[in-house]
Amino acid sequence: MSPGPLLIAGSIATDHLMTFGGKFADSLVVEQLDKLSVSFLVEDLEIRRGGVAPNMCFGLGQLGIRPVLVGAAGEDFADYRSWLERHNVDCDSVHISETRHTARFVCTSDSTMAQFASFYPGAMSEARLIELSPIVARVGQPEFVLIGADDPDGMLRHTEECRQRGYPFIADPSQQLAFGEGDLIRKLIDGAAYLFSNEYESHMIESKTGWSADEVLERVGTQVTTLGADGVRILRKGHDPIELPAARNVAALEPTGVGDAFRAGFLGALTWQVGLERAAQVGCVLAAYVVETVGTQEYSFTPEQFLARLEDSYGAACAADLAPYLTGVPA
Repeated sequence: MSPGPLLIAGSIATDHLMTFGGKFADSLVVEQLDKLSVSFLVEDLEIRRGGVAPNMCFGLGQLGIRPVLVGAAGEDFADYRSWLERHNVDCDSVHISETRHTARFVCTSDSTMAQFASFYPGAMSEARLIELSPIVARVGQPEFVLIGADDPDGMLRHTEECRQRGYPFIADPSQQLAFGEGDLIRKLIDGAAYLFSNEYESHMIESKTGWSADEVLERVGTQVTTLGADGVRILRKGHDPIELPAARNVAALEPTGVGDAFRAGFLGALTWQVGLERAAQVGCVLAAYVVETVGTQEYSFTPEQFLARLEDSYGAACAADLAPYLTGVPA
């Protein structure tokens, strides 16, 4: 039986990044900071597509899988939507705000890497208005619903609906862990089929929930912890841990979006039903492409290139096992 669709819920945002060639400090008068009013002539502007949900959806699309994007954006989402749809992402269930722009991160950095930055949540706050049931009626019973960092009320609504309707869900609170209280985090995690985090976040989960590492594992099916350059660790109650190294021969350039790419690769391989070890290996190789690229959705590869990296990092048997599933990868 073919797997159900993947619903990927989370923030949708764009990053506006500018560079000032001088030093902010040269324009600041300490005694007058209460009257601060300055402007800087910037040298360039980069507008990057972002948000955890589109980043993951893009990665899945690159693997030949068509995910369903679940999130809230503004009417300015049109160009971004076209980009995602060209890369095999179903955007028909994105909620479009009538009053707010798409969430936006605006940052100016100077020559010393000092920054002035602002984050506008905008339409993201309307994620709480999205109901999953009409989406499922359109696309079919989901294989998984991944609930990533987003408006906290929206995350909670999606999690509770998954429990009520029996949709298998994946908890991936990531950036919201720093702001969420223990009660919220417990509600987002309890009963998840999978829990994703990095190693620092895993300790934050334990600290904020008051649960021990064993108690966390009692409440989720599988805990997947990314370890940066050291790879990934997968824990399941009653099973030996799985620990895998990161992909080999990675020319690291920019880490933004690496975790999202790992999740996309891992989830995509889960739908291929190739086992947790192979899923983690696909995730690590997809993450390697992102870390070697500036921008979270600027990478590409052919099936042959992806298989070659799998073989180089994890052996010929790994590549042979996964080759049949990579025929749908866009050339």
